[in-house]
Formats: sequence, structure tokens, C-alpha cells
Amino acid sequence: MATDQLFRLFAEQNRVRAFAAVALGAETTEQVAEVAGLTPRGTAVALLKLREQGVVKTMDDGELRVDYDLFKNLARQGEEPAEDGPVTGDEHTDMILRTFVRGGRLVRLPAQWTRKQVVLQHIAEQTFTPGVQYPERTVNEKLRAWCEDGEVDHVTLRRYLVDLHHLRRGDGIYQRTEA
Repeated sequence: MATDQLFRLFAEQNRVRAFAAVALGAETTEQVAEVAGLTPRGTAVALLKLREQGVVKTMDDGELRVDYDLFKNLARQGEEPAEDGPVTGDEHTDMILRTFVRGGRLVRLPAQWTRKQVVLQHIAEQTFTPGVQYPERTVNEKLRAWCEDGEVDHVTLRRYLVDLHHLRRGDGIYQRTEA
């Protein structure tokens, strides 16, 4: 996450209050609402944005936690992290990709459907060559690399790519469709 994105994220009072509640130990949405003094809807919206930007994460047991590693990494790098990955030339697309894809890894899938489509198209284009046939084992290996240390597993990612017609499947063989 870029430093300026972090400032914009915390420019909204409900997000600051929700973040503070999680930092102080609130582990559920209900606890965040109570501690932060927010409505259920205000809490849900604030937590959604905080999760999308990676500052709050949901653990395997469902508890909310601040992702302190994100802040540590920003502090270690002094300024904002170097942008890695291709630049598409479209500022909006690049912003989405910088948010959800870091270091060639999928951090998490966006909740918003249009953003999810942008990220999945990027993964398909970067991972698979059109017209080349890939056995399922190879597809799984390639997608596992995207999912390492992220919140999404390779099976879910594969399902989305097939459902959105980025990959075509037949008899255990996958092929990227022409764009």
C-alpha cells in the first residue's frame, strides 16, 4: 500500500474508529461497532474498506486483527514501496492491481465485482498463454504461486478464471481463451 493511499484510507472518521477498535482488541464486527460507537452498517462499510486495503485482516478463526506487518514493511522502506508489476497505462486499473497484487502475489480478491474482474483478468494474462493447453496439475501449480501467503486458495482462483471464461476447461485440460 502506498503512503498516500494510507492517508486517504484514514481520512474517513468511521474507518479510523473501526481501525482503533480492532487495534484495541475488538475481534468481531459486533465488538467493533460497540467499541467504536458505529452503526452496524457504518461498521460493515468501514471494515470492508480496511480489509480491502489490507490494514485489517480476518484470521482463520474469524477474529479481526490489525496487519501490523504492513505497517512494519512501510516503516522499513522509509517511503512507499516500489511498485512492482506491469503498468497497464490505465491509472484506475493500475491502482486496483497495486492494491490487490503485490510482488507477483494475490494479496486477496476485491469484494467489489468489477475490481475482482480486473484482478482476475490480470492474473490470467500474466499466467497463461492463449492457445497453450495446460494440464490441471500445471494450472494448480501456477495459481498456487499467486496464492502464496494470501487469503485466496488456488482452487477458488481457478474456479473464478473458468467461470469468467479466462480459462476454458475440458477433460482435465485448461486453455486460456483469446482476449
